[in-house]
Amino acid sequence: MNTAASGLPQAPGDRLPGTGASQLRERRARLVERHVAVENDHDVQGIIDTFHRPHYELVALGEPTDSEQAVRDLWHEQFAAFPDFHVEVLSTHHADDVVFLEVEITGTHEGPFMGVPATGRRVRFRAACVFEFEGDRLMNERVYFDAATQLQQLGVMPRPGAPD
Repeated sequence: MNTAASGLPQAPGDRLPGTGASQLRERRARLVERHVAVENDHDVQGIIDTFHRPHYELVALGEPTDSEQAVRDLWHEQFAAFPDFHVEVLSTHHADDVVFLEVEITGTHEGPFMGVPATGRRVRFRAACVFEFEGDRLMNERVYFDAATQLQQLGVMPRPGAPD
């Protein structure tokens, strides 16, 4: 796997023809790279600023967050619950109107999150992040992950086949 000028890994087939398309792809890649960087810096305003209009869909959790305040609340809760929250980009791919990232998310559960009180346990799980664009404006981030894996790592859900 080679690396784009943005420093993000890319697959060999992820090249769009034409200078205009290449420039648009590069602007999108830089914006997604900045978005991940401000997530890792726990900079909620920085996260908000990467969106044209803040909108998240954490598919495993159900309801989308469809306002600036809802996105703010989501991230404040996330960072309070996992003060060492970190995203590592494993790969990136480009399509017509999306940038797709495969990531690994880590953190230590030190505060309540989604109704689960702090467990002190560390989580490490993979996720797929789809960043949807209109032109070079980020419109939505949709995140797919296996919530059962996270709940098992937190010790609030038994692993399949584990004794009761």
